[in-house]
Amino acid sequence: MCVKKVLPCLCAGLVLALAAGGCDDFSRRETPGELRWEAALLSTRSEAVPDVDSFLLSIRDSKGTVLYEGSLGRSPEALSVDPGSYTLRLVSLSFEAPAFDRPQYGDETVVVVSAGQKVTARLECRMLNSGIRLRVKPEFLECCPDGVLYLSSAEGRLLWTYNEQRTAYFKPGPVNLILYSQGKDEKLLTRTLQPREVLSLGVSAASGSTAGIKVQLDTTKTWISDDFLLGGPNGGEDKESAVYVADAASYIGSSGVWLQGYVVGGDLSAAGATVKTSGITKATHLALASRASVTAKASCVAVELPSGKVREALNLVDHPELIGRKIYVKGNVVESYFGTVGLKGCSEWQD
Repeated sequence: MCVKKVLPCLCAGLVLALAAGGCDDFSRRETPGELRWEAALLSTRSEAVPDVDSFLLSIRDSKGTVLYEGSLGRSPEALSVDPGSYTLRLVSLSFEAPAFDRPQYGDETVVVVSAGQKVTARLECRMLNSGIRLRVKPEFLECCPDGVLYLSSAEGRLLWTYNEQRTAYFKPGPVNLILYSQGKDEKLLTRTLQPREVLSLGVSAASGSTAGIKVQLDTTKTWISDDFLLGGPNGGEDKESAVYVADAASYIGSSGVWLQGYVVGGDLSAAGATVKTSGITKATHLALASRASVTAKASCVAVELPSGKVREALNLVDHPELIGRKIYVKGNVVESYFGTVGLKGCSEWQD
């Protein structure tokens, strides 16, 4: 009898709770998804290659809420996120006004993460702004000894001295070549620049006449289609073309390969699935990752430190301050070392 009375009471209580609190507390919550990201830099062979790890990454949800903002190299390996759309933007630097030697690289993408889904966003960074170099001929200097050249756009102008060797960078769009002489501006040329376009302009003049000023476009200096992929198979033959940790598996069996990455820990024989990041007791090896925040051993390259100068300089027993630091090491890529891709026989290193 007691049981019969209790069960109806429980049921009644449950109905009352539902009526009072609504269905929110009992609604099904969707399983979070996982958002990861990787980046590659596409640049011309004519350019100095910037360090993509220093690029600024921002991740926002569909409401504009910032989930991460900081350098790519210091970003987490992944984010657990609710189902929805996310905008990832990566830029090498802020660029708002014309400036010398300020190429801006970047990319932006939107990804949709479903419940329980693992999504990797790929950012392929190209040059976003445009540039001009002027080559001022002696005939121009003879014709306009008191003239001053400017390059101008809607965002501002730059003075071009006659011995200037740098590239002037602008936002894509119309750029004017201005001659300032005798108190007034004279527009010599307007050129609409496209993203990634860097022009070389020769400026000369007919002898004795400003009306004879000529501007010549040197198309051999227009960087448009000469691309290579940084973050893909770099070669690894020197520090400048060092292979990224994420691409190390493509070089298994190769000798004398330069690898770049962040020191994230050591003691891999006792680390399990994650890298040990403090209290390191073994001086024989360390873990290198693509970002300083990585702790999953499967995402690392295990680097052997042979006895000698490399071990003395890089072992984490004597140098725990190396954790989080980016380094370059040279060695032989092997399929497995401490259960992950390895770099053995390291003979050189640089920071």
